[in-house]
Amino acid sequence: MSFRASELARERVGAAEEDVHFPEALVRAVVAEYTSPGDVVLDPFAGFGATLVVCEQMERSAVGIELLPERVAVIRQRLDGKATVIEGDARHLGELGLGPFDLCLTSPPYMSALDQPSNPLTGYTTNDGHYPTYLAELSQVFAAVAELLRPRGHLVINAANIRNGDVVTPLAWDIAQGVAAHLSLRTETYLHWDDPPPWMSGDYCLVFQKA
Repeated sequence: MSFRASELARERVGAAEEDVHFPEALVRAVVAEYTSPGDVVLDPFAGFGATLVVCEQMERSAVGIELLPERVAVIRQRLDGKATVIEGDARHLGELGLGPFDLCLTSPPYMSALDQPSNPLTGYTTNDGHYPTYLAELSQVFAAVAELLRPRGHLVINAANIRNGDVVTPLAWDIAQGVAAHLSLRTETYLHWDDPPPWMSGDYCLVFQKA
């Protein structure tokens, strides 16, 4: 799949300057491929709400979890009332009484394995970042997702491999390894950007399925 960086820039919400959400065109393609109208979609890392907004447009029910209250407020302004956003920590997903879901589509916050003290799973607000712990906690989030999916339901993760100088953190593959303990990896799709950011080694959609 191919995308233009200029299109994603136009989708940025409010004062957001960083690429904190994935393109709505990608959301539409995934939702069309793996769901039908009336199905229920989860995004445990809702960001600025791209998944929820598109699901409303495509007549799918959707629930998003977002840690940062300022982003929750933005999402609520973007929705027309059919989707739901919950302010909360995805690491406590299993405690929220949600589900079942037909699809989980998300892009978790990224972390480099090299010298990154800020913790993505606290919204980069604390300096207790530790790459192995980050991966273990992501694996636990997706274990909870696996429990909430209907049989034959799908989990689709957008994740990139990250370049630091001449060293690459294989983030997408490390996430996939953790998720594979809970769900079966069905396919991977390379996302081609016309003007990728210099930190991105490769961008992917990883598709998993529940038995």
